[in-house]
Amino acid sequence: MLGGTSLPALSLPAVCFVWQIAMIILFGVFIRYDEESDAHWVEFKREHNITSDIENDFYFRYPSFQDVHVMIFVGFGFLMTFLKRYSFGGVGFNFLIAAFGLQWALLMQGWFHSLDPATGKIYIGVESLINADFCCAGSLIAYGALLGKVSPVQLMVVTLFGVTLFAVEEYIILTLLHCRDAGGSMVIHAFGGYYGLAISWVLYRPNLHQSKRLNGSVYHSDVFAMIGTLFLWMFWPSFNSAITDHGDGQHRAAINTYLALASSVLTTVAISSMSQKTGKLDMVHIQNATLAGGVAMGTAAEFMITPYGSLIVGFCTGIISTFGYLYITPFLEKYLKLQDTCGVHNLHALPGMLGGFIGAIVAAAATESVYSAEGLINVFDFEGSFANRGVGTQGGFQAAGTCVAIAFGLVGGAIVGLILRIPIWGDPADDNCYDDEVYWEVRVPEDEESIPPVLEYNNHMIHKHQDM
Repeated sequence: MLGGTSLPALSLPAVCFVWQIAMIILFGVFIRYDEESDAHWVEFKREHNITSDIENDFYFRYPSFQDVHVMIFVGFGFLMTFLKRYSFGGVGFNFLIAAFGLQWALLMQGWFHSLDPATGKIYIGVESLINADFCCAGSLIAYGALLGKVSPVQLMVVTLFGVTLFAVEEYIILTLLHCRDAGGSMVIHAFGGYYGLAISWVLYRPNLHQSKRLNGSVYHSDVFAMIGTLFLWMFWPSFNSAITDHGDGQHRAAINTYLALASSVLTTVAISSMSQKTGKLDMVHIQNATLAGGVAMGTAAEFMITPYGSLIVGFCTGIISTFGYLYITPFLEKYLKLQDTCGVHNLHALPGMLGGFIGAIVAAAATESVYSAEGLINVFDFEGSFANRGVGTQGGFQAAGTCVAIAFGLVGGAIVGLILRIPIWGDPADDNCYDDEVYWEVRVPEDEESIPPVLEYNNHMIHKHQDM
């Protein structure tokens, strides 16, 4: 806890300096430019009969990279600013752990996916940057479950282990099991969601009610969070299509995600309104459940799920996610002692798991008449040692991949949670959670220093029918 020893006060600068110096050393040893970002590109062009610089992968991938990068730093960051007194921590710590995580991700993913055995080097290009951002997303999702209850040093530890676990489960799912998961329903959302939930479960605080007055939003904090929602919502088609195959796969992934997102908005609004006797909307649902269609579409985005199939996915996940906020989150806290600040179970874990199984069903149902013989090979990458794999088998492996992601999240999260229970991390006291003043210089006007209870109208954790 804060106070007492000087270790917590010193640990954040120490961790940032030491880990960043470690990154510099490791990058110096392992990381190099790939052939498309190296100065030898001129020779590479000539040797491979490439006529124009426009064929450099940068020009195909960079627009998607920009969109994904905005989602990671602006979308996720502002989505977490809903708490009335924790906006600095929401967007600021998101910034910190994403900046560290992407560096560690380039190394971890490089060691697993692109280490050159001849030179012992990792060669990075624009696609590596996209994958590193994806890798960070798992830890940022986990942060959502821990928001306001952990210290920045604990978040750095969550990210260190989160990125490491992500790289391992991604290698198992995409390379060994040969699953397709372009938008990361399995490897990003299911893993990140259950990773954060497992950590939060281990770090259960029985006296968290002492900070109950701050576990809610005010009018302007909900508006800021809605900015995050809209950035995520607009750019999710780029997220799901960023690393798909050029051509029809990328095109189809963007269309399918676009439609699923639109559909989930309408069902979210419908269920949110129906849940209140007055018919009013709850901003919690609109900020979060409207994005569930994008999460659930991640695996099947590049498959021939059809446009109306995409609308059905969005329709169902909007309903399921909103019901999650209404009933599952209160149930998890009351009976399983699971304190999920942002409700990542309803936006990432559950829709991610559903997305993985939707992908398995769509893959198993694929036919040559719909895809064409060459299309099946192209979409599911039935080449090399996987040339004889059938679509039914592929569907089975897709389902297995979803289970692997969930298992990695739950087991890895439980272990990391135990590490974070060691009392050296400077985490806030039970009566100091959800408050920026613990870790930030906050300049509050004198007339705003006390928070009247009437503003506690929007609580993400407790089913709220309060008598004001």
